[in-house]
Amino acid sequence: MTDTTSTPAQALLTLDAVTAGYGAGLILRGVDLTVTAGQVTCLIGPNGSGKSTTLKTISGLLKPASGTVTFKGEDISRLSARERLLRGIVHVPQDRSLFPAMTVRENVEMGGYVLRDRRLIAERWQQIADSFPLVAERAGAHAGSLSGGEQKTVEIARTLMLDPVLILLDEPSIGLDPKSRTAVFRSVADLAASGRSVLLVEQNARSGLAVSHTGVVLEGGRVALTGSGADLLSDPEVGRLYLGAGARPTTPLASTLTSPAGDPTRQD
Repeated sequence: MTDTTSTPAQALLTLDAVTAGYGAGLILRGVDLTVTAGQVTCLIGPNGSGKSTTLKTISGLLKPASGTVTFKGEDISRLSARERLLRGIVHVPQDRSLFPAMTVRENVEMGGYVLRDRRLIAERWQQIADSFPLVAERAGAHAGSLSGGEQKTVEIARTLMLDPVLILLDEPSIGLDPKSRTAVFRSVADLAASGRSVLLVEQNARSGLAVSHTGVVLEGGRVALTGSGADLLSDPEVGRLYLGAGARPTTPLASTLTSPAGDPTRQD
């Protein structure tokens, strides 16, 4: 759904008829997907629909069997995960990925492991500490001492060490309490506000769509529906199938937090 009254948004990433899977089985069966520069796109859908597989195919953890992955106008379909990382694609997996015995600062700096300029690493660290108060406050604490929500916030902050263009987030709110979920989705909104592009996979579809410019429904390894996050939130059929509770009205996430479109960010 395009706003014809504004300048057309630029496509950052495009998947064209992408198929991918594991062994002889295909999970993605011809995915066509566009991620717009500077926006948040949220993938929702039932378990097994190919959401996480889509992220792995974009980051290079999984090679497409057919189709094309284009990033900033370049066909990256056959590039390695490292080559994609160096081009600005960072993947935050669903599983916790911090080193629990290392400090928060050490974990964040590990995000820049491919960097060789120590001064640049120090500059990036300071920028992240300024943007994420939790990181600054708990810099010397062992990562294993943090709550689940705090650990996920540090994982998101760590991605900025490489100054990424596109951040892939796989189920960032899974297993978190409501307060921690709020903090994580605030971080996602902040990434978009800073000009980053985010492709988000979120089982908590209502909250994911609420912080997204665009929502994409995957079913059976194909894109079934695409629209603005707000439109999908208000669609009764989408609500019945994917949002639960009979598509009941959403409630404000926090009075100080707004979605990219300017509406109050909402959650379950």
